[in-house]
Amino acid sequence: MEALHGEHTAPQLLSPLNLAFIGDGVYELLVREYLLGLGNRPVGQLHSMAVELVCAKAQSDAYQVLAPLLTEEEEAVYKRGRNAHNTKAPKHSDPAQYRRATGVEALFGFLYLSGRVERLHQLFQAILAAEEQKTV
Repeated sequence: MEALHGEHTAPQLLSPLNLAFIGDGVYELLVREYLLGLGNRPVGQLHSMAVELVCAKAQSDAYQVLAPLLTEEEEAVYKRGRNAHNTKAPKHSDPAQYRRATGVEALFGFLYLSGRVERLHQLFQAILAAEEQKTV
């Protein structure tokens, strides 16, 4: 995964919701890569597993794992995303969870567009480790 670079994608110039927009895709791609790494499965099963990991609740829970690992800059980006005035949360989602999920997506978008792909993978691995602990 390589970040795109250009004058219109400088992460410092983008709104937190724009960062969350790209971060949503980055997060989902990381989840899909992880799931494929678990072995060949029917696509329907992969989709169900992906939905469980990318939903607002899962991303909100992921923040609890990430919080102690974040730098000051990363925490500030997360908070900008969390506090952004976005549209209302989907009916099936808790508004607080949805805001935290938006913060996580903004963070992932920021790291991706900043070219900090190694850090992105580091944080994602921490999330996966916590997920695996839940199932043990």
